[in-house]
Amino acid sequence: MHFGLLVLLLSLTESGWCAPQQESCQPEDEVLGRCSNNVYEEKPTCAELNLGYCNDMEYSRTIFPNILGHRSRLEAESGAEYLLLSVIHGLLNGECSPEIRLVGCSVLASPCKDDKMIKPCRSTCEALRKDCIHAFEAIEMSWPYFLDCDRFFASDEEGCFDPLAGLKAKQELAMSSLSSQEPSTIIQFTYTSNAQMYSLLKRTAAKCSHISHVYSIGRSSEGRDLLVIEFTNNPGQHELLEPEIKLVGNMHGNEVLGRQLLIYLAQYLCSEYNLGNQRIQTIINTTRIHILASMNPDGYELAASEVEDSNDPELSNQEGHLLNGWTNGRTNAQNIDLNRNFPDLTSVLYRNRRSRHFRTDHIAIPDAYWFGKVAPETYAVMKWMRSLPFVQSASLHGGELVVSYPFDFSRHLHEERLFSPTPDEQVFKQLARTYADAHATMSNNDTDRCGASFYRTRGIINGALWYSFAGGMSDFNYLHTNCLEITVELGCDKFPSEAELYPEWKRNKEALLSFLESVHRGIKGVVKDVDGNGIKGATISVRGIRKDVTTAEDGDYWRLLNPGTHILTATAKGYSRISKRVHLPHNMNKAGRVDFVLKKVPVEPDIDDHLFPTVDTWDRFDPYNQFERYSEPDGSEGGIERQEKPWWWNYFSNSGISPPQWLLRNV
Repeated sequence: MHFGLLVLLLSLTESGWCAPQQESCQPEDEVLGRCSNNVYEEKPTCAELNLGYCNDMEYSRTIFPNILGHRSRLEAESGAEYLLLSVIHGLLNGECSPEIRLVGCSVLASPCKDDKMIKPCRSTCEALRKDCIHAFEAIEMSWPYFLDCDRFFASDEEGCFDPLAGLKAKQELAMSSLSSQEPSTIIQFTYTSNAQMYSLLKRTAAKCSHISHVYSIGRSSEGRDLLVIEFTNNPGQHELLEPEIKLVGNMHGNEVLGRQLLIYLAQYLCSEYNLGNQRIQTIINTTRIHILASMNPDGYELAASEVEDSNDPELSNQEGHLLNGWTNGRTNAQNIDLNRNFPDLTSVLYRNRRSRHFRTDHIAIPDAYWFGKVAPETYAVMKWMRSLPFVQSASLHGGELVVSYPFDFSRHLHEERLFSPTPDEQVFKQLARTYADAHATMSNNDTDRCGASFYRTRGIINGALWYSFAGGMSDFNYLHTNCLEITVELGCDKFPSEAELYPEWKRNKEALLSFLESVHRGIKGVVKDVDGNGIKGATISVRGIRKDVTTAEDGDYWRLLNPGTHILTATAKGYSRISKRVHLPHNMNKAGRVDFVLKKVPVEPDIDDHLFPTVDTWDRFDPYNQFERYSEPDGSEGGIERQEKPWWWNYFSNSGISPPQWLLRNV
C-alpha cells in the first residue's frame, strides 16, 4: 500500500469518519420532484452481492440503499469504508483478519430478504472490538466509525445475523479433525512486528485476565515499550512463598528466535490453562512467571528491515534471512551492546574476593558506573530486577547451540578462556543441564555446532571458559540480586527463516516448560520475629557456598540447592543467628520448607558497617540522577544528553573505584 494512501486512511480514522453526506437538494427542486433531501425515500430493494472484497460472505443478495446511505454498488465501492476493507489486512499486518473484513462487509453489504435488511449482531461486533482494538491502537488508528456497535448493529431480539458464523464453523471443524496426538492450542508460527507483538501480548492477557496481565518496565531509546506479560493465579502481586521467574528474549535485536519462542510460550500458557492442561495449571498456580519477549525492540526493527530488504527481487543480494548474519541490529539505537552495558561487578568481586569480610552477594553498583553510557533498556531491566524477588532467569540468544552460565568474565585478566566458576557452580550446572537435556538436540554429543564443539559437556559450558566478557546481564543478576540466570543459545542462525519457527518451537517447548518447573528446587521458607512478623532483608547462608540470599518484603526466601545435606543459617541486623541442618533427597519434586524465628538482640558494632557497607549502598540506584535527569528526548543523540567528564573521570572509571564524595559534589 502506498504511503500516501496510509496517511489518508489514518487521517480519516483519527478525525472520526462521518457517514457519507448526500448533495443537498434545493427546496424549489424538491417541490418539482427533481430531487429529494430524504436519501431513504428510494425504496430499498434486494440486489446481487457483487463487491469484490465481500463476495465470500455466506449470502448472495444485499440491499441498496445500504445502512450507510450508499444507493448503489458503485457508490459503495467508491466510499472510504470499502477502501479501508481492501487494505485492512496490510494495515494490521494480518491481525484480526479476516474477521474485521467480514464484519465490515456485513455493514457495507447487509443481507437482504423480501426487500428488507437484516442487520449484523451487536454481540459479534462487541466481541470483535474487544479482541481487536489493540491492533488499531498499535498503529495509532481509531476504531472505524462504521463498526460502531451501537449505531449499525442489532440485538438478538431484533433478528440479527452473525457474519462470523461461517468462519467459526470452519474453525470448529478444523479443531474437531485434529487427532488426539496433535496439540489443541493453535499458534500461528510467523514473525511478528513490534506492533503485532504488543497487540498479541495484550490480547493474550485479555483472554486470560484471571491469570495474566501485561505491564511495561520502561521504554527503549526510540520510545518503544519494554512490555512484560505475567502469568500467575493472582496476577499483579507477589504471593508469600511463590517463586518468581523471568524469561528475557531479543537482548540482541538480530537474535530473534528467542523473541518468537517467548511470544508462542505466552499464547501456549494462556490457551492450555483454559483448556485444562493439568501441567500448565500447576506451573501457573504455583509460580509467578514474567516474560520480556523483546529487550531490544529498536534493534529488532533494524534487523527485520534488513531481512525484508534481502527478499526484494530488485536487490542483488538474495541470501534472505542469512543476510542479517551477525551484526545488523545487534545493538540498541544508541549503538550500545546491552549485554556489555551492565555494571561490571565481577571485577569488583575478583579484587576483593580474598577479604573474608567482603560479601559476594548483593554487591552495590559503583557510583562511577552512572557517569558512563547507560542504555535506557539496561536501566529499565536493572530497576525491574531490583523491584521483584526473582529466583531464576534465562536469557535467550542465538548464534550457537549451548547453554552457558556464570561467570561470563574471566577471573584472570589475560586469560580469555578460563574456567571461572561461581560459588553456585553445581547449582548452575544443574540449571543448564535442565534446559539442555530437555531440548531435542542440544545435549546430543554428536551434534556439530556452528563452528564450536560442546559435545564433551553435552551442550553446557561455563561462560568465561567459552569466551570472556565484562558487563554481562547474567553476572549482574548473580552478584547484585538473589537471581541465578543462564544464557540459552538457541541455534546457529540468529534470524532463521519463517519455515523454521514451528520446528524450533517443537525443539524448545519442553525445555522451556522444564526450566519453569525447575524453580521449585532447593528450599524456601519465611524468616519471622517472635511476634510472627516477616523480617525483610534477613540473610540465608549455606555452609560451603559463599553466596547468601536475602528475604523479600514479607520475610519469604528461596534458595536453589541440589540434593544433599546442607547447613543453613538465618540472621538479620539486630536479630539472633539460627542454624539448621537440612537434608534434600534426590526424589524431591518441590522445594523443602525451612522457616526461621529470630529473636531481637542488641546491635553490636560490626567491621562490615565501616569497611563494606553493602547493605546501605545497595539501595543507591542512580544516586546522582544521571539517567533520570536527561532521560527526556531533547534532540541530542538517542534522546539522552551526558555531562562532560571531568579530568579525573577516566582514572576512577577504569579502576572501578567510586570517586570520593567531595569530588562528586563538584560534578
